[in-house]
Amino acid sequence: MRTLRGLRVASSHRRGSSRPIVVETAEGPFLTKLRGAAQGTAPLVAEIVVAQLADALGLNVPRRALVALDDDLECADRDSELTRLLAASRGLNLGFRLLEDARAIRSDDLERASDALACAVLWLDALVMNRDRTSRNPNMLVSARRVWLVDHGAALPFQYDWRRVTEDSPRAGYPLAGHLFGSRAERLREWDARLASRLSRAVVEAAVAEVPDSFLEPLLSRGVSLERRRRAYQAFLWKRLKPPRPFLP
Repeated sequence: MRTLRGLRVASSHRRGSSRPIVVETAEGPFLTKLRGAAQGTAPLVAEIVVAQLADALGLNVPRRALVALDDDLECADRDSELTRLLAASRGLNLGFRLLEDARAIRSDDLERASDALACAVLWLDALVMNRDRTSRNPNMLVSARRVWLVDHGAALPFQYDWRRVTEDSPRAGYPLAGHLFGSRAERLREWDARLASRLSRAVVEAAVAEVPDSFLEPLLSRGVSLERRRRAYQAFLWKRLKPPRPFLP
């Protein structure tokens, strides 16, 4: 990913415990998720890994960049909470290229969605254990006649407590019925082999390698190296991909 310097805060948005901001850069506006938000850098790790895997599956995720925020960042909003958040987010943050004229996906879009799209999205979310794509919160946008996946910070939930991760943890199931495309679950097996073939070990390793050290360092337990933690992410996902995959119906 490219690293871009943030020039100005164009706007900010409240989304639950997070507050992403739109940052102007030399390459245009980026919706930027901040390292100083309530859950720290773990959601940023999940966003990067899932986006890389989505790319490999042929799904659309907005272009990513690391957005560097420093003391010279212009911000007209003097809200004290935002000021504190920006101060806690100095350094590298994660930006997504702002989609022009994007709108939330509608029920009629979902009904028309092909199995190629629906099953790939369902399969990916099951793989990365993302429960945050429901009818109430689709986390999908439509722009330029294409469907885009957004907001994967809730994926990879195992990273919040590595002490509880065992050899069996990667083989946990997934609640397919609660997913936005849960009604297509019975068709997953038709797509499973071709989707899995796109995620080789090299692809998984590259997805984890894309995460910058500064996102992983705050999450390290005492005595755990960056290399060891990267291997742990890779091993978890690779074991989850091992057939028979535990998330298939």
